[in-house]
This record gives sequence, structure tokens and C-alpha cells, in this order.
Amino acid sequence: MKTLFAGTLLVFALDSTTAIAATFDGNQCLGDCSGHQAGYDWAEQNGVDDESSCSTPSASFNEGCQSYVEESGGATSSSTDNEDDEDEDDE
Repeated sequence: MKTLFAGTLLVFALDSTTAIAATFDGNQCLGDCSGHQAGYDWAEQNGVDDESSCSTPSASFNEGCQSYVEESGGATSSSTDNEDDEDEDDE
């Protein structure tokens, strides 16, 4: 009985580890995160500093590109919104 219980626990433990998906800078990856890495690398190689440049048919590529922009201090969608709010305060 103890062996059966221990075996059942082992199966549940292994199942729970396979359910954990890989992430790239907080974004869920469907596989090995290669799409995210490609987007990040492309943005780095091209000096991308605005998220509007991260617009392709690939969501994972875009997220990788956006991660680079955020890390490098470039313009993000949310920072653009904040800049607009600051302009309104100046008026």
C-alpha cells in the first residue's frame, strides 16, 4: 500500500513539473522560447527603441522585441500613454 501511495505521489509530482511552461522575460512560451529570443536579438541588432517597430505576424517575436525595448529604456505603449498624461498636466 505504501508503495502504491509513493508511486502515485511521484506521478503527480512529475505531471505538475511538465505543466510549468517556459517563460521569456515574463511572457509564456509555447515551446523553447526561440521566437521570443529571435525578436529580442533582432531588436538589439537593429537598435529598436520603440515598440511600434515590434509589429509582425508572430506574437512571440513581437514580445521578444518588446522585451528588448523595455529593457533598453525605449518607448513602450504604456510610457507613451504616460507622456500624454504629463502633457495634459503642463497645460
